[in-house]
Amino acid sequence: MSSLLAVLDAIESEPATVALRARSYDLLGDLTGRTVVDAGCGSGRAVGELAERGARAVGVDVDPEMIAVARERWPAGEFHVGDATELPFETGSATYYRADKVLHVLDDPARAVAEARRVLAPGGRAVLLGQDWDLIAIDSDQPETTRRLVHAKADSLPSPRIARRYRNLLLDAGFTDPIVEVHTAVFTDDTALDVLKRITDEETWLSEQAERARTDRILVVVPMFLVAAQT
Repeated sequence: MSSLLAVLDAIESEPATVALRARSYDLLGDLTGRTVVDAGCGSGRAVGELAERGARAVGVDVDPEMIAVARERWPAGEFHVGDATELPFETGSATYYRADKVLHVLDDPARAVAEARRVLAPGGRAVLLGQDWDLIAIDSDQPETTRRLVHAKADSLPSPRIARRYRNLLLDAGFTDPIVEVHTAVFTDDTALDVLKRITDEETWLSEQAERARTDRILVVVPMFLVAAQT
């Protein structure tokens, strides 16, 4: 858990990642006094930031250890152990919903988006944020191996290409007026290696990337899909 948290903390502290989270908050709307559900909240950073912006921020995650970390780190937030497909909230009880890098780990993302629609009040808004795991670009002297490893990682996930379907998921669930943005996360430092170690443990390939990092030649590019829609 501690090593995973260290990687997540490093990624979430990158300036581009910080800016993208802020953009996701802006797309929700006026946060003051509004209930925001953050599904798959992990260690709770977004919940803490939303609370700082005046929201009643509520985080839900299926992992009890992550919820314990979130409660310790962000005491101003409210956290529950729960599943994104069965949220512990009354119908129409929230103003906003947010899911950041979570739908790709679900077997049935459409069910989670339908659940988001259930908990939102009329005039509410949902924001989905995440990467398409088939579209990660990595500079390498071994392009065929790189392609194989990226696709192998994608194929190991329940819904690796769901980000490109965010707009249609929201429309199918009854949301309207979707806004689609694609932002690019660029990693050129040691954080890039942390990202690559989440893709593969193949030592020969990683050793080339480690040398690139040592000589300031590493490059990992991850397109991030950000889609917002209203009820």
